[in-house]
Amino acid sequence: MDVLISVVLPLGLAFIMFTLGVGLTPADFARVGQRPLAFFIGALNQSILLPLVTFICVLAFGIRAEMAVGFMILAACPGGVTSNVISKLAKGDVALSVSLTAVISLASVVTVPLILGLSMGYFMGDAAPEIDITKTAVTMFALTVVPVTLGLGARAVAPAAMTRAEPKLSAVATILFAVIVLAALAANWALFVENIVVIGPALLVLLAALTTIGFVVPRLLGRSVTEAKTISVETGVQNSTLGIAVAAIIVGGEGGFTAYALPSAVYGILMYLIILPVVLKYRRIGTA
Repeated sequence: MDVLISVVLPLGLAFIMFTLGVGLTPADFARVGQRPLAFFIGALNQSILLPLVTFICVLAFGIRAEMAVGFMILAACPGGVTSNVISKLAKGDVALSVSLTAVISLASVVTVPLILGLSMGYFMGDAAPEIDITKTAVTMFALTVVPVTLGLGARAVAPAAMTRAEPKLSAVATILFAVIVLAALAANWALFVENIVVIGPALLVLLAALTTIGFVVPRLLGRSVTEAKTISVETGVQNSTLGIAVAAIIVGGEGGFTAYALPSAVYGILMYLIILPVVLKYRRIGTA
């Protein structure tokens, strides 16, 4: 388990983030300035509404201590590669999805330590483990910004080769994601069985609420159906691998896959129960 936490997990996450970088180009970042309102609404949903709705959900279901912090860690994570694929399947605005994923992933260097520190203080009080915010930000930088930047660099240096390699890289990233999620569940199996009746419904309600809010807010603000579908997916789909990594590497320490990682691990599986019906619905509605 020590090798899994100290070596496999960070390398696996770095590879997944590298794969994200390979799929990006500088134009994805420049596009933010071309359609600022749609991007701003999506970023607002992910950075503010998502953690707020998660906090309300945690309180409503009576989730406490480490498990509550685990929910907030998940809420702090960006969408990841999965949200881009789902946006494409849902006939959303893939360019907007990629732009949101790229910028919010880089912003997680700031948002994750901030939300982690606040949730630790609120839900655990004096029992909270000491968290070095600066060290957390540096770790987040190493786990997210560095591999994404390397992926961008590889795409810039060898665009044709990286374009051909991207499907294979994505397949490997998917396998790594499954291994990490299953390992986190296996390490907390007794805790998982004991709490699934609370965690499961809470995550399903949370996902349903986030995807709904993600669609309604941009529509109320006059954005197109296509943009609303994209923002809905970006709001509802989180990078659970990053959530597990934060829980294990930054918070868990030598404790390995602790209760902090459980919400992200369970989410990594339950997400598809909500997202697949949403995708099918979104494929049938218009693009006005």
